[in-house]
Amino acid sequence: MFKRKAKTAASCAIAYDRENQIPVLKCSICNGEQVAGFKNIHTGKFEEAAFIRNDADLAAFREKYGVEAIHKEY
Repeated sequence: MFKRKAKTAASCAIAYDRENQIPVLKCSICNGEQVAGFKNIHTGKFEEAAFIRNDADLAAFREKYGVEAIHKEY
């Protein structure tokens, strides 16, 4: 049997294209889960970057990618 290695945040970093993507926080109405990522403004495709559990996770996401404002989608 093969076991997968856990992915670290550093190895899962995605490239943020400021010209073609906007930062988005996807929020679930049902269970309150939040996922931060980037949405392509031309195609609408969303790429997940981080799972947000608390304010510290959101602050770390903003600092890592240099994001000041983030739009929420439900």
